[in-house]
Amino acid sequence: MKEIHHTTVALRWGDMDQIGHVNNTVYFRCFEQARVEWIDLFPEHADHNPAYVVIVHTECSFLKELKAPGVVAIKVFAGDMGRSSLVQHYEMRRTDAPDVLVATGSAKMVWVDPATSRSTSIPDRFKTAL
Repeated sequence: MKEIHHTTVALRWGDMDQIGHVNNTVYFRCFEQARVEWIDLFPEHADHNPAYVVIVHTECSFLKELKAPGVVAIKVFAGDMGRSSLVQHYEMRRTDAPDVLVATGSAKMVWVDPATSRSTSIPDRFKTAL
């Protein structure tokens, strides 16, 4: 798989649950942050296509416990691409332990035409980058 983006996300005290580890929903929020940053790299004005992304499936494998404070590094990889969809894969590691894989995940994104609310071809600005 081809790495297409990477970012870091700071873990906050409020991200922890009553057991004292980072809540499982935060992993998905970190993947979301990386995904949104990647999408923002390709502004609509590049090809004047207003299609937007919806998530039709997402998953996460929780491999190691996380505790705050700390910073996680998220790598984004391009997976299978269809006419209107792209699967992104994610790897999460703490920046202070980069050899330890904390979580993996994926999200299937589908581009939607705002005029019809139906799936549409992936805009050229994304296809070119992939």
